[in-house]
Amino acid sequence: MKKILLVAALAMISAAAFAQQKFAHVNFTELVQLMPEADQARATMDASSKEASETYQAMADEFNTKYQQYQQKGQTWTQAIRETKEKELTDIQQRIQEFQQTVQAELQQQQQQLMAPIYKKAQEALEKLAKEGGYIYVIDQTSALYIDPAQSVDLTPAARKALGIPDDRTMESLQKELQAAAEAAAAQ
Repeated sequence: MKKILLVAALAMISAAAFAQQKFAHVNFTELVQLMPEADQARATMDASSKEASETYQAMADEFNTKYQQYQQKGQTWTQAIRETKEKELTDIQQRIQEFQQTVQAELQQQQQQLMAPIYKKAQEALEKLAKEGGYIYVIDQTSALYIDPAQSVDLTPAARKALGIPDDRTMESLQKELQAAAEAAAAQ
């Protein structure tokens, strides 16, 4: 009988302790995308992508010019000149392919390097808020299947403030900014 009472008391204590535990959720993706540091990273990536695109275009233009020259004059060239020009065209194509592969990997690596401190800063801010608030779990709402807002606190507003994200900055306003920038770049 004493064992049953002890088990029942432990169960009630466990249930009471569980009921006092605090849970929170946050939109981590939104936080990272809206951070001022993310704007700087995007600008750096845009500049790198533009430079890569310009370099690729210059290489493609060189190939096209030499290919047109080959098509127009190829019949009048000697065998040695024609073979040299064909090898030159093949070399340019190979350089273009290598450039595409290399630059894609480098841009990916650059993005990871630029975003790593941003993710870390957001993570540290959330950890600090969670500790200060006594939360045992903070769940990223973008990957959760279900969050009961009555039993979980949304830390996104507090995290936005801690990370210096203006109140009027939203994902919608960011999308408009990015779209306007893309349109301006396309117009140039």
